[in-house]
Amino acid sequence: MATMLTLNLLLRGGATGALLLIAVALWRDHPRVIAARLGSGFAISVAAATLASMPGFTVGPDFGALLVVALASGSMFVFWLFTSALFDDDFRLRAWHAGVWAMLAAVGMLHCVGQGIAHAQWEPAAGLALGLMPVAWALLAIGQSVANWREDLIEGRRRLRSLIVAATALYTVAQLLVALLSALSLRAVVESTANAAGIAGLALFVAWRLLREGHDGLFGSAVGGAEPIEHPAAFAASALSPLADAAPAPDARQVAALEALMAVDHVYREANLTIGALAERMALPEHKLRRLINQGLGHRNFSAFLNTYRLADARRWLADPEQADTPILTIAMDAGFQSLGPFNRAFKADTRMTPTEFRRQGTAASVAPSPRGLAESEIG
Repeated sequence: MATMLTLNLLLRGGATGALLLIAVALWRDHPRVIAARLGSGFAISVAAATLASMPGFTVGPDFGALLVVALASGSMFVFWLFTSALFDDDFRLRAWHAGVWAMLAAVGMLHCVGQGIAHAQWEPAAGLALGLMPVAWALLAIGQSVANWREDLIEGRRRLRSLIVAATALYTVAQLLVALLSALSLRAVVESTANAAGIAGLALFVAWRLLREGHDGLFGSAVGGAEPIEHPAAFAASALSPLADAAPAPDARQVAALEALMAVDHVYREANLTIGALAERMALPEHKLRRLINQGLGHRNFSAFLNTYRLADARRWLADPEQADTPILTIAMDAGFQSLGPFNRAFKADTRMTPTEFRRQGTAASVAPSPRGLAESEIG
């Protein structure tokens, strides 16, 4: 028994150390990347959860214990935020995110305090919430990773993301299943030596993948920059030079053909256009089309790639005085958006104005007299 306890503590200590190193590395190397900062926060939260589930962990109204429990209680919510930022380059933290985390931290602290108080009425409900909420956030993360997996245009990052998200989320769900099938309490499962070994293995796996692929494999490389390339055909041709990177260069003719489909045939206006459908139109495998859009046109996400063209249409039509009476919904649908909500969000993210504000500004500019006209009217 003493040997198993010692092994349990050693495994937890090693996992905590590895997680804290991952947190420091992510924050140091990518201080301005939201996904990296959330990944760092998640690593710290899991380190706290590893300590909080340690056999003999002191509970009660102790500040140190409360801080560890608060960080641990919100760990899977931070994981969900982390996966959201990984799969959405436009993800931004909102005030309600902080509110949800604070609520989860408060529940965790109430549960911690309640264990030190006899007959605390809130303690069972808080314990149940703490057991079920991580599974709910893990399932949401799995659903999000599956739904957005094909949108990512960076092949290596797509594989690495999926591995890390799936391994972490499935391990969390497995903890609950083991507790249900073995008739053990969830607390007994998370305190076990087997769980300590699982956490240590998962931490080492993530560290190994990050070291092997590099952080850019998870958060994107320079090729997949946020700004699309202005002259894609010239960029593709320059990539063929002897000084170009050793990675396979995009075919300039294929880049030109893709540009023609978008700029001349306007295929982006088709409803429900998928990367599979576009690949079939190009007579290319999906993975080659992803590389073509990423390396040839400078986009990291397929939806963002389509929206570049769709929003350009929308801006032009909204600024056209002849379309002043055209409903915004019609403009959104004609541009290729399936509903008004996603169009409004994408348009505001792109212009920092709502479509109505943009149209109003364009109308005011078109009817305002020119400085020359004002001067002539004053002379007259």
